[in-house]
Amino acid sequence: MSPEVVWSSVAVFGPLVAAMISLLGGRRSIAVGLLLASAASLAASVGLSLAVLEEGRVRHLLGGWGRPLGIELHVDGLSAVMLGTTAVVGSVVSLYSTAYFGDPTDPRVRESPGGRSARYFAPLWLFLWSAMNGVFISGDLFNLYVMMEILGLAAAALVTLAVTRKATVAGIRYLFVSLAGSMLFLMGVALLYAEYGTLALEDLAAADPSGPGAAWALAAMTAGLAAKTALFPLHAWLPPAHAGAPAPGSAILSALVVKASFYIVVRLWLHVFGLAIPGTDASSALVLLGLLGSLAVVWGSLLALRQTSLKRLIAYSTVAQLGYLFVMFPLLAGGAAGEGTWNQNAWNGGMYHAISHALAKGAMFLAAGSMSYAVADDAVRSTSGVAHRLPMSFLAFGLAGLSLAGVPPSGGFLAKWLLLTASVESGQWLWTIVVAVGGLLTLAYILLVGRYALEVKETPEAFRPVPRRMEWSAMILALLAVLLGVRGTEILGLLDAGGLAPWS
Repeated sequence: MSPEVVWSSVAVFGPLVAAMISLLGGRRSIAVGLLLASAASLAASVGLSLAVLEEGRVRHLLGGWGRPLGIELHVDGLSAVMLGTTAVVGSVVSLYSTAYFGDPTDPRVRESPGGRSARYFAPLWLFLWSAMNGVFISGDLFNLYVMMEILGLAAAALVTLAVTRKATVAGIRYLFVSLAGSMLFLMGVALLYAEYGTLALEDLAAADPSGPGAAWALAAMTAGLAAKTALFPLHAWLPPAHAGAPAPGSAILSALVVKASFYIVVRLWLHVFGLAIPGTDASSALVLLGLLGSLAVVWGSLLALRQTSLKRLIAYSTVAQLGYLFVMFPLLAGGAAGEGTWNQNAWNGGMYHAISHALAKGAMFLAAGSMSYAVADDAVRSTSGVAHRLPMSFLAFGLAGLSLAGVPPSGGFLAKWLLLTASVESGQWLWTIVVAVGGLLTLAYILLVGRYALEVKETPEAFRPVPRRMEWSAMILALLAVLLGVRGTEILGLLDAGGLAPWS
């Protein structure tokens, strides 16, 4: 068995075995499960990244079954980058959760309103982690569907862990949206199988799908995935769901889960259908995706400015920041005429934004969780003066926010600079305005939180000490989000390894 197959198996089955261990429910078993999943995912992402850099795309049919029935594993630069991002963010969030929830065997914790969260967060999160890694290495549509379903069910359950009416309603709404999106995706899968007789992504790319049947299939799958990614105007479920979950769950949902469905959109549009290649007749569809992304950037930012809840403010920020990922699509087709290639700056900028957003948004939710943990309230006004008692958490929040706003030398700045460069190169000035305005609006709602947090006032008597592990977790992700702007060459090189050229 080749090392690539071993690492691919570790990426999926490591977190799955860890979830089984954490189901035992004790503090030690939960800690062991989280540690095992983190170690397995980090090791697998490194092993697969080295394999991609050395060999290019890695492919394997599990069980020796040939297409179209075999379970096909596929890893390229994009897969490796997404696996690595998930491993880093997931490991830090796991560390944070061990302090945030407390000991589930402690009667005081077990009988508290968050007792269920302490008991079931780890198993649900680890099942979700396994499914998410499965999405990134699946090479056929059916297994992408299966992994997406497991991911959606676990994510909806995470939302309801707070055991409040709002959280339950938000979780059920999230579940319904996820199931509706899955039905649309499955309809598209059925149409493609009926017409081409295969579900393997590489075979479909080689068949060069076109015509009304393929167009309807792509439209159905894109609509379903857009709902799961919370692309405007299908975003209404996201703020209450992400705000209602416990802080570690919010970080996972906002930083990672929405990236899985976006990843599939990228695979379909770019690698299977090749619609971002200059010369293809898809300009209207690409512009539509860009316009929806632009509306998300502006509308999500404006609503973030109006929020009184800290977590809802960050959740609406997620709606806005996800818009940049779709602004990438019309810019991709701005490559040199006749070369049959994408605009590399647009590709690098869009995917680099996905990475930097994962780190920054994870840091923001963890820092916000620490501040809310200290004052026992989620209102923005309740954070008044908290910067003087929790300087590390406030600094982590600020650094992450500045990265999202595109302030140099952060990863967010590099991502937005690449998108701006692609816009100027192709003469598409509308997207330049969107990126610039979105950055200013992001800075506005980050400063809104800073205004209250920096107030000088007496510390409330109810101020609760925050474990240092929680503060350091947020700081680690925030620093990584900034460092992405300083050392991004290696990541961009990996991203392009076997992943930039269209499949054929």
